[in-house]
Amino acid sequence: MIDTQFYFLGFLFFISLTFLIISFVNKTSKPVTTHLRLPPSPPSLPVIGHLHHLYGAPLCKSLQSLSTQYGPLLYLRLAAVRCLVVSSASMAAEIFKTHDFAFASRTSFAFAEELPLANLGLFTSAYGDYWKFMKKLCMTEMLSPKQLERSHAIRREEIVQFVHVVLENANKKEVFDVGDELMRLTNNIVSRMLMSTRCSKKGDEADRITELVKESFKVCSKMCFGDALGPLKRLAFWLYGKQAMDLNMRYEEILERMLKQREEGGKRDENKDLMDVLLKVYQDDKAEIKITRNHIKALLLDLFAGGTGTAAEAMQWTIAELINHPKVFNKVREEIKSVAGARLVEESDIPSLPYLRAVVKETLRLYPPGPVTTRECRQNCKINGYDIPEKTAVAINLYAIMRDPDSWDDPNEFRPERFLVSLNEQEKLDQCQVEGKGQSFNFVPFGAGRRGCPGTTLAFSMMNTAVAALVQCFDWKVSGEGDGTKVDMQSGPGMSLHMSHPLIVRPIVHFNPFTASM
Repeated sequence: MIDTQFYFLGFLFFISLTFLIISFVNKTSKPVTTHLRLPPSPPSLPVIGHLHHLYGAPLCKSLQSLSTQYGPLLYLRLAAVRCLVVSSASMAAEIFKTHDFAFASRTSFAFAEELPLANLGLFTSAYGDYWKFMKKLCMTEMLSPKQLERSHAIRREEIVQFVHVVLENANKKEVFDVGDELMRLTNNIVSRMLMSTRCSKKGDEADRITELVKESFKVCSKMCFGDALGPLKRLAFWLYGKQAMDLNMRYEEILERMLKQREEGGKRDENKDLMDVLLKVYQDDKAEIKITRNHIKALLLDLFAGGTGTAAEAMQWTIAELINHPKVFNKVREEIKSVAGARLVEESDIPSLPYLRAVVKETLRLYPPGPVTTRECRQNCKINGYDIPEKTAVAINLYAIMRDPDSWDDPNEFRPERFLVSLNEQEKLDQCQVEGKGQSFNFVPFGAGRRGCPGTTLAFSMMNTAVAALVQCFDWKVSGEGDGTKVDMQSGPGMSLHMSHPLIVRPIVHFNPFTASM
């Protein structure tokens, strides 16, 4: 969560102004905490509170360690910020279901007001009429079952193109960066669904988009810490503001160019995409909600970044686990062969591939794309008998929830069989997951409730189809000595759950669907 440079400089800054900050904290915290029954807290330090507990390991693992010692509902003080940490399915149900309305907003970045696109998108905007309007547009114009069916051809074309790229690599006997190539795949799918434009037409443009998404996740993890500095949060802007502004402007440049190209191209009556719909709302003086060009850019940016980097990372973890478990790999391949035969597996085959779906779900359980999802308490409420004050930040540790030994046998083991159920039962479970209506919240890789990920169905579709194609068509050789070399499954530091080392492997053609006899 905190890189070494930032933590060190920030800590020195705190020490130099200790008396000033202690005075501020005491003054602002007494009215809030002295008469409330708050959840348990671990031991804290003066001024910085519990920040020292979060240094070093990935945030989700640090919070998991604290919850193991002090319980599934914790109250932390991260310098100037009060934070509720939720780490069990039963406590998550309180946030996602029982008190869903009270926790329908997200926390904002420390200096979001200085970034043109911050807090305007679907993921970051406050709960209210604007957010509800934008979510309705996304769900009806891009992510509804009808719209997903209409965009099926786009995903199919990109999967075919992706397989051709891997085949070319395999024929040249070159190593293959699985994460980067999957990022290009998801970039192209989401970009075409949003804007009917393929971002990665050329290698340099593909690399540019890929790096922008990667940089965004890194900068966001640093920016999130700014609020903890309270009156000194300008320190965060001093350290990372220029980098954040630069990223914002680079995104703006790409999106403004695309908007102008669309406007110059005239209206389209057929094959309208989300950009067309947003431009129509922008130009309509009588629209339900008046939006600006920055609103359009922010929404497109949210959906683009949220639908590419996280999905690609999750698919990378899946391939890594399959490489490390050859019996599972071969079982998936045999299942695909029994359904697809001598053709490339298709999205329509997925309902008939229960073991593949179990593998993807098991990977998402172990490596959720957003391991810690955030909320903000909009009104005073009680959870499990404890008082939760308004404006309290909330961190729901999905990683800990889905590795909770009270909910899962051998929770740290990769065992896809735990998700094998009948097809009818699977359909019910899938629908509950999409709608956030499940009775149990022990499997929540994309969050739940009204602020849960709206693209859950699309994410499952992309993941299942891409992983199926990679298993059906290729064997994968890991760099190293001997045939038994395994992938290093260590995760890197920060707020996301990314692989510590890129998954660099050499693809070997097992089945070429484009030369197979019909």
